[in-house]
Amino acid sequence: MRGEQIANVGSQDMSDAIWLTLAKRLNELQGTGDVDGIVVTHGTDTLEETAYFLHLTVRGDKPVVMAAAMRPSTALSADGPLNLFNAVAIAADPEARGRGVLIAANDDIHGARAITKTSTTDVQTFRSPERGLIGVSLYGKNRYFRVPYRTHTSASEFSVEGVEKLPRVDVLYVTADFSADLVDAAVRNGARGIVTAGVGNGNMTAATLEAVKRACKKDVVVVRASRVMGGAVGRNVEVNDDEAGTVASGELSPAKARVLLKLVLLKTRDPAEIQGYFDSY
Repeated sequence: MRGEQIANVGSQDMSDAIWLTLAKRLNELQGTGDVDGIVVTHGTDTLEETAYFLHLTVRGDKPVVMAAAMRPSTALSADGPLNLFNAVAIAADPEARGRGVLIAANDDIHGARAITKTSTTDVQTFRSPERGLIGVSLYGKNRYFRVPYRTHTSASEFSVEGVEKLPRVDVLYVTADFSADLVDAAVRNGARGIVTAGVGNGNMTAATLEAVKRACKKDVVVVRASRVMGGAVGRNVEVNDDEAGTVASGELSPAKARVLLKLVLLKTRDPAEIQGYFDSY
């Protein structure tokens, strides 16, 4: 077993540049004969975004397992050491192959697409509310319940080879009486895509919808997601996506919809094609 450092930042400072560097290095290791699995340590704040980015861009079936901790090593009952121990056990487990990017947290094995952080301080902060756990890891003994049901890793169409920069995608959190001019400001400041964290089923105020339509006419791709933690945003539900030119996020949270849209924009700007990616990944 060996280690190397890709970056040393708090996960609140995770960036596109680090994502690209990390994904490219993981792809190199996927093709290395003496590597059976890989563990990535990461802070909890943006772990779910990094995990999903890697889930879409790592081209191989060798396990990639992320480990994090809610408590520092100096705390009573620090959770980091056991999470790391379990992550290594999962990465070395042949049964973990082909399950996409996994996360070891508090004895649970989460999939990158399903995981979300649900508490600011709770050790059991990570949950997979829609699709459930991939499995559990109890002191290095692993049991698996399912495989991810959407396209990922070795079957993914996305590649970061030769990519030096990702398109700008902004997330706008929709509220009652939302300031619709924030949509115009995002367009004016160079956003190539916008994700709305809408109310309910991805809904928004009438003024916001008009601003979104203006953005779509300027070739900015707008994806409707929801600020609600559970459920899916359905196409042509609440908002007529066909008329507005928007894309429905499905089960993806606003943060993960932003990740997918960044990668999709490297391939196409057509809303119909983009909807197909959101229905498949």
